[in-house]
Amino acid sequence: VFGDDPTVNMLQEKCAALTGKEAALFVPSGCMANNLAIKSQTNPSDEIIVEHDAHIIKYENAAPSFISGVQVMPVKGNHGVMDADDVLANIRPDWYHFPKTAMICIENTHNRAGGTIYPFDEIKKIRGLALSRRIKLHLDGARIFNASVETGISIKEYSGQFDSVSFCFSKGLGAPIGSVLCSDKQSIDTAHRYRKVLGGGMRQAGIIAAAAIYALDH
Repeated sequence: VFGDDPTVNMLQEKCAALTGKEAALFVPSGCMANNLAIKSQTNPSDEIIVEHDAHIIKYENAAPSFISGVQVMPVKGNHGVMDADDVLANIRPDWYHFPKTAMICIENTHNRAGGTIYPFDEIKKIRGLALSRRIKLHLDGARIFNASVETGISIKEYSGQFDSVSFCFSKGLGAPIGSVLCSDKQSIDTAHRYRKVLGGGMRQAGIIAAAAIYALDH
């Protein structure tokens, strides 16, 4: 909670460097990482675009609405993949009757689509669209290391397309517990505050951070 555990800090610095982001925050779960990303980069009454079978919709108990006060726009993808045209068709016009489209979330690999790897060219198209509309782009990369190993695309290359990235230590990396959120320093400072609000600030967390460091190194 104080930010003074040397092993946790080492892990966070390692993850920030790995993803090319300014800062990182160690959290208990992937659900918390995703929802801290949403909370730190949106405002209540905003809307986020998410593939209809994604983890954020299916397995996070309506947390975006409860924690962040945002509406979720589900978009039907092809084996979990929304293309740029799908996303564009669901961005709200700038009119006071509608919520503001504030974030697009991509899950890579996509759990409910059988581990589908999101095509990198499509990610780049969606990134261009997001930048042109000033919309944040978040990667639910719970299993992004699986995608990286299969494609040869580095974690930094993937992360460079996104404003924020989360990944789990307890899935493909094989550590016992924990996830991380990586983003710009301001968003991580905000997420740190909300992690405390949600009860995710863990004392004596160095021992589990050490396991996560081992997982990354090996």
